[in-house]
Amino acid sequence: MDHAFVPPFCPRSSCPFHTSPAGWRYKRIGFYTRRCEPRCIQRYLCIHCRRSFSTQTFSTTYWLRHPERLAPVFHRLLACSGFRQIARELKAAPTSLLRLASRLGRHCLLFQRLHQPEEPKEPVVLDGFESFEWSQYFPCHFHLLVGKDSHFFYGFTDSPLRRKGRMTAEQKDRRVELEQELGRPDPKSIENEVVQLLQITLPPGRVRLHSDDHPAYPRAFRQVKTLTVEHDVTPGILRRTTSNPLFPVNLLDLLIRHNSANHKRETIAFS
Repeated sequence: MDHAFVPPFCPRSSCPFHTSPAGWRYKRIGFYTRRCEPRCIQRYLCIHCRRSFSTQTFSTTYWLRHPERLAPVFHRLLACSGFRQIARELKAAPTSLLRLASRLGRHCLLFQRLHQPEEPKEPVVLDGFESFEWSQYFPCHFHLLVGKDSHFFYGFTDSPLRRKGRMTAEQKDRRVELEQELGRPDPKSIENEVVQLLQITLPPGRVRLHSDDHPAYPRAFRQVKTLTVEHDVTPGILRRTTSNPLFPVNLLDLLIRHNSANHKRETIAFS
């Protein structure tokens, strides 16, 4: 039992001390035992809403039958292992690991949000990379904002795109069918989503921003009335070395494609 643990807030969303823990009072009301470690779990009672909870309520392994799988699955996903390969090793169902991966993703998003500074003290770098969702008929453009000095990943948005490039007659007909059924992507989606990205990640004021020469970026910057953007443009054809001003976001692109099987390129050129 962890006697040093202090509950940070009431976990019940209906309790006023869920979001404002100042002045919150609670008390210990015993413990319960379980089969996995830690075996002895302390319970608490909120004095205000009279609802009980435990130390496990604030744990990453809350309601997990096999908490020992959490860390191994995390590291194997970073190594780009497939769900079936991990399932064979851990003797688990692939669907169970899929749910565990979703939990890990939510924890990573929360961890990133908790460590995000309220106001960047450095220039930021904006860029994007293209991938697709579900099939190649649904390409998308991810907009990434990264700290130039710290390489901190401040956030991202994504824009649906229309399938382009060389297509057979059958593929063109299929694209028309899908667009008639689901609608055609907004041609100004990149511009609109860049505006949203800047609004949710940067506070009002002045910011120095590096990007490539994408024509939608200047139009998006003019729409954000709360920001004064000092825009430095680096041509996208420059070599992606450490001396490139866009290196922080280029490195993030590389890591995303390397560590995420769903974003890997279909062709790799060897030199």
